[in-house]
Amino acid sequence: MMSYILKQREGQFLLIGTILLVLGFISFTNPVLSRLFFYAAIFFLGFFATKDAVIETLKDKSPNVDLLMVLAAIGALLIGYESEGAMLLFIFAGAEFLEDFAMNKSTRAIEELMGQVPDTAQLLKENGDVVEVPTSQLSIGEVVVVAKGAQLPIDGYLDRTTTVNEAALTGESLPVEKDKGEEVFAGTINEGNSIYLTVSKTSKETVFSNIVRMVEEAQSRPSQISRMIDRLESKYVIGVLLAVPVFIILLMLIGSMSFQDAFYRGMVLLTVASPCALVASATPATLSAISNGAKNGILFKGGAAMEALNTMDILLSDKTGTLTFGEFKVVDYQVPERILKEVVFMEQTSSHPIAEAISTSYSDLSLDSVDQNEMVEEIVAVGMQKGDIVVGKPSYFDTFNDPNGYRKQVEQGYTTIFVGQGQEIVGYFVLADQVRSEAKYAVGQFQKEGVDVQLITGDNPKVAKLVSDEVGIKSFQASCLPEDKIKRVQTEHQAGHVVGVIGDGINDAPALAGADIGIAMGSGSSVAMESADVVIVKNNLAKLFYSYELSGKLNRIIKQNILFSISVIVILVILNIIGILDLPMGVVFHEGSTILVILNGLRLLAEKDTQENTHQESVEVTSLKN
Repeated sequence: MMSYILKQREGQFLLIGTILLVLGFISFTNPVLSRLFFYAAIFFLGFFATKDAVIETLKDKSPNVDLLMVLAAIGALLIGYESEGAMLLFIFAGAEFLEDFAMNKSTRAIEELMGQVPDTAQLLKENGDVVEVPTSQLSIGEVVVVAKGAQLPIDGYLDRTTTVNEAALTGESLPVEKDKGEEVFAGTINEGNSIYLTVSKTSKETVFSNIVRMVEEAQSRPSQISRMIDRLESKYVIGVLLAVPVFIILLMLIGSMSFQDAFYRGMVLLTVASPCALVASATPATLSAISNGAKNGILFKGGAAMEALNTMDILLSDKTGTLTFGEFKVVDYQVPERILKEVVFMEQTSSHPIAEAISTSYSDLSLDSVDQNEMVEEIVAVGMQKGDIVVGKPSYFDTFNDPNGYRKQVEQGYTTIFVGQGQEIVGYFVLADQVRSEAKYAVGQFQKEGVDVQLITGDNPKVAKLVSDEVGIKSFQASCLPEDKIKRVQTEHQAGHVVGVIGDGINDAPALAGADIGIAMGSGSSVAMESADVVIVKNNLAKLFYSYELSGKLNRIIKQNILFSISVIVILVILNIIGILDLPMGVVFHEGSTILVILNGLRLLAEKDTQENTHQESVEVTSLKN
């Protein structure tokens, strides 16, 4: 705390002013010296408040709360209450500095994010030398060297296969294999051997820099309540400035007070009626919630999105990439081993997701017996062929003989691939799109909170039903085109619902933009993320429910703060009218309420996901994609 005070000019002035204030009280036996100390203390303690009051009033053409405090201190000086004026500015300056310190804590999420990316890189020069340069100076196409165990300083393409730990981006603790030519991202860790990385984005365009940019933009976009309070602030201050002289005159006429006593009470009113706590009711809490969300992998594009999330009562969810991984896995097969080796060899030549799933599932299978010189051909929109062996869609095999009855054994709704030799079906593969382990948990928790989660997908009804049954969704709409999704959003709007939409593809962008709360998965398209209000960076749907709860806590804290701050103002004004509140005590209670409101909002920084371990448990896969 002391180091923070000494580093900031406001803190330095506060420290000097505090010392002068103490000297003023110590020198009470020498009235002239004591008064000089108080005057000097007032200068240092009131310097930044006066500066902000003048600049912001002229800039915005409307008065603010700082102006009220400065006028109250000046008023105290005019009637010979130098010590009270200095005390007023001491407590006000102290509260303002504590507010800045607290607000600084709520914005440290950006520094923490940036701290996960190295600020220097090992650049490989054309002559073979390796030099250390700032990442900000790297250009697209340059090559950097990343040692084993080091963080990647920039986004780029690999020159060889390696293992990368992407926990900082995706939240997945297990490292993933990355092939030659595949793009990897800054902030992740190279757990393989040393690699050469061809820069694909500048430091300002990397995935991490975009995350930081979104957090910064979110913190600069006020919530609806903050905007409302800001609009009321100037009008309220003007009202107080008009009320104070009326109050002084009434005390002199009706209360028969002297001008000095009435003016003193007017300065107390000017102080306690200031809406400092009310102004601080929403912004610190909102920034804390946004920062907490960023640390947990949820980015909100502004305070309004953070506030609104808890108000939705319908969540329309896409399937592929949202409830499921969008990655196939072989869950059943019947193929003779000799034919299986041929099929695996054929599929290794294709980049189709189904081919990759089959070749990955049998990657340890020896292919020495396969004639690797025989040509593998692609049958457009069907599959692959090598000699008399064909693997592809079931519809292609309608005229083939099926002596083993494989057509009857295959369950409807699963992704099925047949294998044929000659004119006979000799085997099949059944593949599944894996349901995300946390999807069932998240859906169940949302439904407990009264949010109706529904599935809207472009897949066929059988697949949609399988996935819905697995994750616990009761209502689904299948075979949806992008225009069908946006129409569904409009229909729910007309029914009076607050609609959230979650998706990851370009086809989801219209619905995301049209929803009350658009939510994009971080692994999705850039168009979807730009169209959304909320981005789930770590692809963990359970984190969305955590943020839903965080949004609810934010709204409750803001309401608590507003009620508390208004109550304190009303009570202090009444006590002043009665005549039992002096200026120092008024400042203590008034600024104390401001500090309490700020600290109440900062509680959201310490919020943690208590269910984090529970919803990470794996879920048995039964939902498949076609």
